[in-house]
Amino acid sequence: MLFQGILRQLREMCDSKSRSRANRTCVLGRGRSHIAPENSPSPSALVQQSPWANMPPELLLEIIHRLEANQTLWPARKDVVACAAVCRSWRETTKEVVRTPEQCGLLTFPISMKQPGPRDYPIQCYIRRDRATSAYRLYLGLSPALSGDASKLLLAARKIRRATSTEFLVSLAADDFSRTSCMYVGRLRSNFLRTKFIIYDRHPSCDHATQFSGKSRQKTVSKQQSSRVPAGYYNIATIAYELNVLRTRGPRRMLCTMRSIPTSAIEEGGTAPTPTTLGNCTDEQCSPLSEGKNLVKFESSNPVEPLETVRSTRDPLILRNKAPRWHEQLQCWCLNFRGRVTVASVKNFQLVASVDPSENVPATEQERVILQFGKIGKDIFTMDYCYPLSAFQAFAICLSSFDTKPACE
Repeated sequence: MLFQGILRQLREMCDSKSRSRANRTCVLGRGRSHIAPENSPSPSALVQQSPWANMPPELLLEIIHRLEANQTLWPARKDVVACAAVCRSWRETTKEVVRTPEQCGLLTFPISMKQPGPRDYPIQCYIRRDRATSAYRLYLGLSPALSGDASKLLLAARKIRRATSTEFLVSLAADDFSRTSCMYVGRLRSNFLRTKFIIYDRHPSCDHATQFSGKSRQKTVSKQQSSRVPAGYYNIATIAYELNVLRTRGPRRMLCTMRSIPTSAIEEGGTAPTPTTLGNCTDEQCSPLSEGKNLVKFESSNPVEPLETVRSTRDPLILRNKAPRWHEQLQCWCLNFRGRVTVASVKNFQLVASVDPSENVPATEQERVILQFGKIGKDIFTMDYCYPLSAFQAFAICLSSFDTKPACE
């Protein structure tokens, strides 16, 4: 009851301030001659001077610790987020308490979309497709029927068809896809045949650049790229679908080269890049793994590369789709989605790590499903992802499956 009372008073305080701010705006709007004094405190200063900002740090830390331990689902995370919105000191304390999705399996702040998921179990989401507006929205939850109004929008994408390619713009908001907006996350771009896609992130991965490149090489590459790579064009992954013109190889076959994730991430004790803030790096400080023209163009003039050529790069983590088995009685290809997929579709897939047998990776880790995507309704699809993929990376991979590929199926 103590915590509920505190949160209730916080909401009442925020509501009263918003009402007073609205009344003040209405009064000032009646006459343009009203001039505010120069020494009037700013709204942020008023919040920071509130009695709640003077709470003892020990008590504040204990309150947020208990709130964090008590919340297990996204809808109840509003209490933790409300604490972070009180003032600057509360926000900093909340950031210290709230752990990454890898550690707690919870998605709290927008930066959680760029951080890897948990190792032991997947984060279950679903995607709703809007054919009329070519929009795709990612929600947290089992399904629309089970989640209902409690579904939380994680990411949204809008499909743009061009003469030579297809683009998906990804944003944190459902109605803001401007590349200059703070809501813009990244984009997905295809080649002419829609058999190859590149995932571009708005921000580079500092941890990735440091891990894969030496200091001297890192500075040289960053100087060469910072002058010719626009913001938001950092190549973090490549998705390649194998050609199947004669339709003799069964369902789609795909390989995902995760340039921002090292192969060692799936080994015992391995780690994947985990950003702590959005845009905490500059072009001069870090750079993506790919060099030169690979950032904005495809690596070869041939739009389709054999899958064996992609395997030659051993540093990035490579994901392949799990091969389905032919069911004699049903006369179709089948995969075990553990009840998460109910409708047969060419878009359904499961991704596992593709590693060299000589590498020190356990067999159980090689067969572990990192990302699975499948259809459960006319325009409803499930998406379950886990470590080392992030929600943005998993969502972009699933978006590539929505594009029509006559040469692959």
